[in-house]
Amino acid sequence: MSDDQPLGPADYSATPRFAGPPTFGLLPRLDEVEAARPDADIDVKILGVPFDAGVSYRPGARFGPDHIRTSSKLLRPYNQAVDVRPFHAQQVADCGNLGVNPFDIEAAITDVEQNADAMRADGAKLLTLGGDHTLALPNIRSVHRTHGPIAVLHFDAHLDTWDTYMGAPYTHGTPFRRASEEGLLDLERCLHVGIRGPLYGEEDLESDSVLGFQVIRSDDFEFQPLSRIVERMRTRLGDAPVYLSIDIDVLDPAAAPGTGTPETGGLTNRELLNAVRGLAGLNVVGAEIVEVAPAYDHAEVTGLAAAQLGFEILSLWAGAKQGRTAVGGPVAEHLRSEGDAR
Repeated sequence: MSDDQPLGPADYSATPRFAGPPTFGLLPRLDEVEAARPDADIDVKILGVPFDAGVSYRPGARFGPDHIRTSSKLLRPYNQAVDVRPFHAQQVADCGNLGVNPFDIEAAITDVEQNADAMRADGAKLLTLGGDHTLALPNIRSVHRTHGPIAVLHFDAHLDTWDTYMGAPYTHGTPFRRASEEGLLDLERCLHVGIRGPLYGEEDLESDSVLGFQVIRSDDFEFQPLSRIVERMRTRLGDAPVYLSIDIDVLDPAAAPGTGTPETGGLTNRELLNAVRGLAGLNVVGAEIVEVAPAYDHAEVTGLAAAQLGFEILSLWAGAKQGRTAVGGPVAEHLRSEGDAR
């Protein structure tokens, strides 16, 4: 390997996947990259945050990061859908898991925020593997410190803009309300995708709009072509710095049973993967995949979905480093809007 070549995953032809390193996609650890390429930039850092003290129903997302890593061993280095080699175009390192206080939510939030600042200080992008959705707040605080008001693209079955649960202001159902109240969000650019299921009342949607969010419902994927969904996302996000927050329960429970608050009627894997691919060329400054709870998973169904989503996010960033401004590869024509085609 030359000094200017990224240190990539373990050799798939020489290492059985089930015997490889316990890292995302068999990637090198941070210390291995630093030892092999001491003067090289690290473009993307992958961090697990095994924290789930903010959940309101089924616990277990603290075991999500390692479950996603286990499922990611089947990943290969070429993304045929978008014609990108995400591990060749950029240096990616797995930074292990961050230990935070499992008994004090506010202390954990502070730890996550400070660690995100430290990990991003060298210009690296951060992909967080959760953990529950409480993690969104400290991560958004961190990227806001660098980029100013943030456009949040939030894939989820739920709004997560509720005020409190039993008087608690910091839970997995409240991060985006707190972020809006703290002035972290671009109120003209934020968007929920995949929302469905019962609410407490119509006032949930009314207050959500005031906090800066528009909504693409899960049912919209049934009645509109995916190119239209992608066009709506891109129009809303514009050229703003985007924080991509994916709650795995945006998928239907048939596709992702391993989560804490499942809602029937969700997206398929193909719909979600292609929606993420449609973000190519946008300014995605950070990302997270949260709420994977392996105790409720079977046959790694949920872990595999989360691992592939991580691969797509890495592919987005690799494409951006190569100067891509739009979706490439075989899926490009299907994700291009009619307006773009003209």
